[in-house]
Amino acid sequence: MIGVFDSGFGGLSILRELRRVLPQYDYLFLGDNARAPYGTRAMQTVYEFTLQAVRYLMSQGCPLVILACNTASAKALRTIQQRDLPQMDDPSRRVLGVIRPTVEAVGELTRSGHVGVFGTPGTVSSGSYDIEIGHLYDGRLTVTGHACPMWVPLVENRESDGPGADYFVKKDIDALMAVDPEIDAVILGCTHYPLLLSKIKRYMPDGVNVIEQGPIVAASLADYLRRHPEMDVRLSRGGTCRYLTTDTVDKFSELASVFTGEEVIATKVNL
Repeated sequence: MIGVFDSGFGGLSILRELRRVLPQYDYLFLGDNARAPYGTRAMQTVYEFTLQAVRYLMSQGCPLVILACNTASAKALRTIQQRDLPQMDDPSRRVLGVIRPTVEAVGELTRSGHVGVFGTPGTVSSGSYDIEIGHLYDGRLTVTGHACPMWVPLVENRESDGPGADYFVKKDIDALMAVDPEIDAVILGCTHYPLLLSKIKRYMPDGVNVIEQGPIVAASLADYLRRHPEMDVRLSRGGTCRYLTTDTVDKFSELASVFTGEEVIATKVNL
């Protein structure tokens, strides 16, 4: 199976796109909902929680794990890839994140060279997008991050269609654009944010590209598997999807359906 991990529910938007683009594979989603959100936690804590989740998914038969969480990708991915994977029983297993493929795509979506990033406080404070964009584009792009601490609670409390969402979305967009009016591409650096997409597009200035991660990550995974047949051959192809949560299954299943657009039946696990 392909393992997909998120601290909460947002990674389900990534999973939805993975299943749309690569429906033939089997998927196992794990949400650490009992300990969410990760966005305000210390880097060491996020790393420890994420490593626990990765090890669990691998113990369940996932040779490949996608961190469908910007905070986990920002605060834990590099350490897991460089330090932990080589020490595991099967060092050929892989863990991939969502930041790198997003950064690789952004260069074609900006004309001004000025890019904005909306994210959780943890993702923005980590500077991960600034660092990755700086390395990949040799300083040719200017990056401005803006933390949106209210956006995830709005989505998870099912207020994404309410007037409160309008207020906070417009407020954060205005704040970002006030810092750099030349921004013409904005990365939605949290997997919850696509559920606010209609409002984001409503208040975003004309001519600004809004970059969703789901389609980018799905296309990147398809390309990765083409380039790594040794991994592709290890993945089962039954078109199935199972859901695991560290929280109560009723609560998870109810909100998960908002992200997936279909009924979700989950199993509770302990990490």
